[in-house]
Amino acid sequence: MTPVSDRSQTWQAAFDLIRTRGHERREEPFRLASGQLSHDYIDGKYAVDTGERLRIVSEAVAELAAAEGIEFDAVGGLTMGADPLAHGVAMVTGAAWFSVRKEQKTRGREQWVEGTRLQPGTRVLLVDDVISTGGSTELALERIAPLGVVVTGVIPMVDRGDIAAARFAKHGIPFRALVSYRDLGIEPVADV
Repeated sequence: MTPVSDRSQTWQAAFDLIRTRGHERREEPFRLASGQLSHDYIDGKYAVDTGERLRIVSEAVAELAAAEGIEFDAVGGLTMGADPLAHGVAMVTGAAWFSVRKEQKTRGREQWVEGTRLQPGTRVLLVDDVISTGGSTELALERIAPLGVVVTGVIPMVDRGDIAAARFAKHGIPFRALVSYRDLGIEPVADV
């Protein structure tokens, strides 16, 4: 892991937004989507609640993808967590965006994926605001895999532990968080 002091100015600006606007230490623990309890609440959508804040974080994600050699034609993930970041990264890179539904649409085209029409061979970057175990992003992967896309990487805004990296390694997909629990100085989620 690169020390915080060695990171780019773009990363530092994004980190400052996530740390000051997105992270909240609570006296009473709350339940994560994974079912675990935590005192550290991370609200990724609040961290990027204006166009300027979203641009800063999106540029940092795009910079990280480039540094990691992750090339993509489309960016997206499971709605709602991935939506702002997918739109922002698409805006700063010129890539297409998509959103994976939690439930299949029951009318019209009855599709799982909205936004760009993903085609076989489309290189895809999966994003999310906050990942604890990676289950939501893996669900998005399962929904787009039948379309014949090539998932070139997964970049969440914040990773709350080490579970998701191992989960995507099993799929052979590079995983790199913009900000980790280590960067924020919080306890990681447990692998239960």
